[in-house]
Amino acid sequence: MPETTDVGARLRDLRKRRGLSQRELATASGVSLSTISKLEQGATTGDVRLETVHHLATALRVTTTRLLRRDPASPGLAPGAWLPLQQALESPPAQLNDEAHVQPVTDGLDAARSAFLDKRLSDFVTLAVPLLRDADALDHDTGRALRSHLLQLAGSVLTQVHAYESAEAALSRALDASPDRLRAASVVTTWVWLLIRQGRFDDARAMAIQWADDLEPRMSRATGEDLAAWGWILLQLAATSLRDGRRGEASDALRLAHGAAVLTGRELSPGKQRLATWGPRTVAYKTAERDIILDRPDAVLRTAERLSAVGPAAGTEHHRHRLDVARAHVKMRQHSEAVGVLREVHAAAPEWLTQQQYARDILSDVVERRRTLTPDMRDLSEALGTTV
Repeated sequence: MPETTDVGARLRDLRKRRGLSQRELATASGVSLSTISKLEQGATTGDVRLETVHHLATALRVTTTRLLRRDPASPGLAPGAWLPLQQALESPPAQLNDEAHVQPVTDGLDAARSAFLDKRLSDFVTLAVPLLRDADALDHDTGRALRSHLLQLAGSVLTQVHAYESAEAALSRALDASPDRLRAASVVTTWVWLLIRQGRFDDARAMAIQWADDLEPRMSRATGEDLAAWGWILLQLAATSLRDGRRGEASDALRLAHGAAVLTGRELSPGKQRLATWGPRTVAYKTAERDIILDRPDAVLRTAERLSAVGPAAGTEHHRHRLDVARAHVKMRQHSEAVGVLREVHAAAPEWLTQQQYARDILSDVVERRRTLTPDMRDLSEALGTTV
């Protein structure tokens, strides 16, 4: 039988080969019957989450890659609000100029990075579009470092809004402009995430393994940035291995990342080398992400409680972690608590939250399980664009 190119068709084919009904697969995987039915009909293929595919693949005893096997990113336009960023990246290169002024680009990058870290994505686009051409004109190590950082930021934003081809082009240029291995490692960390978002697990895993091997530090001499670069690659290796059903490999990578975080000893803020925080708290967030994928909601809630006792919310991964906490509450049938977490994230980062299919899935699960919707649920549903 020819290989199909649609996840719903492959799901239906594998389910029938296993002799399972849709209801039996729902029971075995923990994925709702309605989701399986919609997938097989092709109604939700574009929005299916990797974790959903992972649970289905586990129940069918195949790798996530085999079930998903998405085609590589194809050319296309970014969503309207992000189109100027895509166009700025695709415009002809500026003429290189050794005398171009570094300080205005440095100041502009600081402002753009602040908007990115605060999850003010439209503000980032406004700042980055003119800055990309200015940075393009700098032809020295300092200028290349600035250009690499800005292109990585652009690639990350375009990944978040699913403009994958443009994101990969930005990250390729960012890697080319990287003046040192730590700057390059940061770009690769984002690139692996891009590959994961596309379901290209084999490519993501190969890239992460290669860079983890190259970056492994001598512990007696390792700086905090050395540990952060290696540790983040390990976190990405754990993420892609886990989603592809390689649990042992994921556990090994997460264990090594935890050791690197312990050696770091504290949470390091983003800077010239990294777009993300790094340290014990970040690894705890990623451990909770693993636990939600492995259907351990109680462990996620224990991690959240422990982190809350340690200190106030912190880190670039905090909002993503709170979505895992909301999912854990849903799994524990604590729907009011889940809505409370979503409202908290929406208040802190509304523009970011509206880009998260994960948040829409969580709220849809709450709506599906509740007969009566509260005003908070209706307000959130309107903000996220879900139907009630």
